Amino acid sequence: MVRTHPRRTIPNHSAPNRATPNRTAPAALAVALATALALTGCAGPDTASGAAPADPTPGGTLRFALGAAPQGVDPQQVGSNVSIYVARQLADSLTDQDPETGEIGPWLAESWDVSDDLTEFTFHLRDGVTFSDGSPLTADDVRASFDAIAGDLGATAPLAASYLAGYEKTEVPDDGTATVVFDAPNAQFLQATSTVSLAILSEETAEADPAERLQGDVVGSGPFVLDSYTQDQGAVLTRRDGYNWAPASSQHEGDAYLERIEFSVVPESGVRAGGLASDQFDAVGDVLPQDVPQVEGSGGGVLTRANPGVPFVLQPNLTRPPLDDPEVRRALLVAIDRQELVDTVLSDAFKPATGVLASTTPGYTDLSDELAFDPDEAAKILDEAGWTEGPDGIRVKDGEPLEIEVTYTPVFTGSTPVLELAAQQLRAVGVDLKLRQLTAAEQTTAQDSGDYDFFYYNVTRADADILRTQFSTAQRNLSLREPDDVVDPLLDEQLGEADPAARDALVADAQRAILDEGLAIPLFELAQSIGVRGDVHGVTFDASSRLLFHDAWIEQE
Repeated sequence: MVRTHPRRTIPNHSAPNRATPNRTAPAALAVALATALALTGCAGPDTASGAAPADPTPGGTLRFALGAAPQGVDPQQVGSNVSIYVARQLADSLTDQDPETGEIGPWLAESWDVSDDLTEFTFHLRDGVTFSDGSPLTADDVRASFDAIAGDLGATAPLAASYLAGYEKTEVPDDGTATVVFDAPNAQFLQATSTVSLAILSEETAEADPAERLQGDVVGSGPFVLDSYTQDQGAVLTRRDGYNWAPASSQHEGDAYLERIEFSVVPESGVRAGGLASDQFDAVGDVLPQDVPQVEGSGGGVLTRANPGVPFVLQPNLTRPPLDDPEVRRALLVAIDRQELVDTVLSDAFKPATGVLASTTPGYTDLSDELAFDPDEAAKILDEAGWTEGPDGIRVKDGEPLEIEVTYTPVFTGSTPVLELAAQQLRAVGVDLKLRQLTAAEQTTAQDSGDYDFFYYNVTRADADILRTQFSTAQRNLSLREPDDVVDPLLDEQLGEADPAARDALVADAQRAILDEGLAIPLFELAQSIGVRGDVHGVTFDASSRLLFHDAWIEQE
């Protein structure tokens, strides 16, 4: 059993807690379980909007315009950025990942032990933590949260369930200790405990109906509580009194500064930017390049941070034509000009995809050579595969045109114009890419039924195990492919590897295999681009580039 402690002391919160010695974990295990994360393109809020006054001002309401509607407010079930902007403020996690170093530190757990075989993780909970209903945090809440995710909730919480793959049980020897047991090594789990997907909710919430949880039946220990949630319209959060257990990465201790946060849904990016400039909003999401001058011209600024994880990709359904043809998938890899997508539709905050992981993800491998734009090569591959050009320019084989439909939900404002430009590029080599925009509910139905050609999405996580979540046949398996003897074994083996170099090598091989088999057509790396007024300060990003409002404040007149 390796005793693992955070590399910093717990801040001296006003609420009582256990003292944690400032010890250093053994190097190999610490690096394997808390890989350093180097993020680029990150501007602090006061870098973007001017130097802040020395003393934050408590109080006030932050009006935030979202680019799309949240899926709900349950942190364990939601996955889109706009949903997490709301849900993350309601609940805390066992650990925290430092946004600058990637180091795993304390939050609801003040320390932890990890068994040598990576199958048992024992968390020692911080004293004095309470949920928003006043009940104390105990190990039973941890057990109930994880039991629910591994059980019936897993169907509606696929990302959280993937982090608990192989979960056996959570043992509770006393109120302050929870031991999470897996049936096989699980090298990714410690980092997973820092994510919003494994946020700890009250035992009562864990046992509630999943649909009711999405609509607001959530009791967490976060700095804000839910005042109201209206599907497709927005949510209102209010400050929680007595919050004294912020993680060390937070800029201050104690209660949040803001009294209230009002989230509203405004799909048009220009309307959001105009609302910021005219003082209708204090902050807005998904600022596009054409909106930056208006934001900055009104005295505001744009905060950006790159997202780790799987970049925006087109993942093919291998069970139906034409994407069951590996040569078609191989041609598509080089038929898309990713730099043009970024230069034309997005902004400098974004990067062309250079692999199946974003470049900011621990374990990332640069595969840009395999993705270099080469329309001539794409045409040659299709010619040799028997796809001949038809009278309208679209290729045909055995009487069937090379038509491919991409199913997507525009949870990111730039998605539609990106896909429209990609469709133009593909038409130049004889491929007819058709856009099929769905609601989140419709997309889920399409996914469950396998009714799609390409599935367009991204997933954010600061750990390379996100590849297993998306590309293992035992997990989400959007390609609907059969188990294989290349990709699946690599993704499984990295879970049991504690040595960081060896794990990175396995992950690198997996990335190459995924691309070789055409299991993803990478497009671009997502970046958060948040507009804020000049009097808004302290809006920060976590290690996964999701917004945090505990430190946010507004200058009061």
